[in-house]
Amino acid sequence: MYLHFLSVNGYNLIMNYLLPTCVLISSLSFMGYSISYFTSSHMKTEFERFKLKKLGLFIIILEILGAFGLLAGLLFTPVLLISAGGLALLMLLGLITRIKSKDSFLVSSPAIFYMILNSYIYYLGSNQ
Repeated sequence: MYLHFLSVNGYNLIMNYLLPTCVLISSLSFMGYSISYFTSSHMKTEFERFKLKKLGLFIIILEILGAFGLLAGLLFTPVLLISAGGLALLMLLGLITRIKSKDSFLVSSPAIFYMILNSYIYYLGSNQ
């Protein structure tokens, strides 16, 4: 009886919390990262190192919009798909930039993680 509950209702319970949990992790992370752009000189130095100083603020604005879009997307699926897809694309471009800069795998791993996470959010959102 218990295993049956876990295999049917437990799966539904997990799936009901999986999307909001992934959205919260991604959204709060991007908000924190965006705030650090304005509070830490290291962030601006990184954009200079990548030769993206002029695009730095634009990229941060896209990340802020994506973070809030993920939250709003919990209520409006099209907004979720646009935000998750946009952030996944942004992280792909960030990963390419890090590869071109010959950064280590460890330094590049957050871009990989958030690219996969936002791709998964897109997948979950498109299957609702």
